[in-house]
Amino acid sequence: MSLIPPNKISFFEFLVPMVASGKKTITIRDKSESHYVVGSEVEVFTLETNQQICNIKIESVDEIKFEDINEFHAQQEAMSLEKLKVLIKEIYPETENLFIIKYQLI
Repeated sequence: MSLIPPNKISFFEFLVPMVASGKKTITIRDKSESHYVVGSEVEVFTLETNQQICNIKIESVDEIKFEDINEFHAQQEAMSLEKLKVLIKEIYPETENLFIIKYQLI
């Protein structure tokens, strides 16, 4: 039995404008949200209201340790490194192994 890859992804509403403009080009998720397939097209929704915003194409999915998240990742997330690390710890307080999902707006 194979898992059906996800065809939608949700972002907090405050992040959606950066996704829809193409400024935010990665998202960092835990293992439970890492099963995206490279090359697949995914619909973007707001987490709070489940409103469809745009579509993205998955470019890569790579594992990373929290401690290895750096300024380059923060630039791709369109926020400061400090803000990014605080946000990740709020969402995944006990998780050290994360996944960078790189995508492009389509």
